[in-house]
Amino acid sequence: MMKDAKPKILYVEDDVNLGFVTTDNLDSKGYSTVYCKDGKEGLATFKKEKFDLCILDVMMPEMDGFTLAKEIRKINNDIPIIFLTAKTMKEDKITGFQTGADDYITKPFSIEELILRIEVFLKRSRKAESSEPVIFNIGNYEFNFSNLTLAIGKQKQELTMKEAELLKYFCLNKDKILKREDILRSVWGDDDYFMGRSLDVFISRLRKFLQKDSHIQIENIHSVGFRLSVRQ
Repeated sequence: MMKDAKPKILYVEDDVNLGFVTTDNLDSKGYSTVYCKDGKEGLATFKKEKFDLCILDVMMPEMDGFTLAKEIRKINNDIPIIFLTAKTMKEDKITGFQTGADDYITKPFSIEELILRIEVFLKRSRKAESSEPVIFNIGNYEFNFSNLTLAIGKQKQELTMKEAELLKYFCLNKDKILKREDILRSVWGDDDYFMGRSLDVFISRLRKFLQKDSHIQIENIHSVGFRLSVRQ
């Protein structure tokens, strides 16, 4: 994000009335919002322009929000993605996290709530951009938090902001048993049921990323939480 520039948001929503109202509200709060009416238009726009954050409705014609998020992640692995969903089914929310979302808001929502969620991610992005490189060695891996990368040998894995924040929290507390609720409050800012399920999704991802070094473990401590350890 350029200093002093308005944060640029891609907003994809098939409810035109809601789309225009939300866009007007976001623009009035100092954001530069590009509104698209369906997933295909959203993807085409994302490919042409540079954004700081994406807000995607889940149920849309042409291309749904989950599919759009997957396509966006192929292009940019670390841009924050917030889903808007009218559904309350927990499976849909978990699917959202599995497809690369960082957060979700259930409709109907207040513009104040949406702005609070947006600012959480934009502040983290600004902090990552302005901070000195933070590098951790995990077994044979090198984790660069500032660049959102995890490397072993010549292989490099790009991380999302949420993946990097979770891994950083583990690195800062290596060999300590971390309670689930403490992880959720520190990384997600909340410890409700759906955030807890998303934590499990992200733990599975980190284990997959770290599997090339058999000495590294993210242990599941039954009924308590997790522990990152590197066996000698």
